Amino acid sequence: MKVAYTLARETRFSVIDFETTGAVPGYRIEPWQVGVVRVEQGVVQGGTQYESFFHIGERPFNLRAPGRHASIRDQLALAPTPSEVLPALVQLLSGVPVVAHNIGTERSQLMNIAPLHKFGPWIDTLKLTRHAYPALESKSLEDVISVLGLKARVEVLCPGREAHDALYDAVACAVLVEHFLALPGWEQVTVEALVEP
Repeated sequence: MKVAYTLARETRFSVIDFETTGAVPGYRIEPWQVGVVRVEQGVVQGGTQYESFFHIGERPFNLRAPGRHASIRDQLALAPTPSEVLPALVQLLSGVPVVAHNIGTERSQLMNIAPLHKFGPWIDTLKLTRHAYPALESKSLEDVISVLGLKARVEVLCPGREAHDALYDAVACAVLVEHFLALPGWEQVTVEALVEP
């Protein structure tokens, strides 16, 4: 029997990033922001961006947790709960490969928010970076985007934002996917070849 493979350049992907509270003794790690963007036919779809803050009460954040959460605690106190954001995430993430840079955080946060939903298959751009550019000193998303000359493209798609903003990081990850799929030799790469084992 012949197995059907799907070319990555012909596939729709949803790219996701969470910003979280970080680890604090006595508290569960929780998301305070999510960003999602689509890649279709190998191109980032700027018009499909989605973002939301999450309700965070009086709980502390890890002092090393990056992002602008300290300056927007009032907004986070009024933001929707994860269960209120879930329907939008289900609509964006169901039935398509899900992409993130170092997928552990995103996968675990989705499991906490939506334990009865199955998302994926998952594609990790950190692992793709290690494969395509093993000599890069840093494989952090921010550094990879800068070294590969992709920052201007990210800023066009997500103006006025910076790293450790969930929407900015989702767009940066999506631009990295766009970059990989445009590389010579990647024309016939399948989704199955990209999927996290």
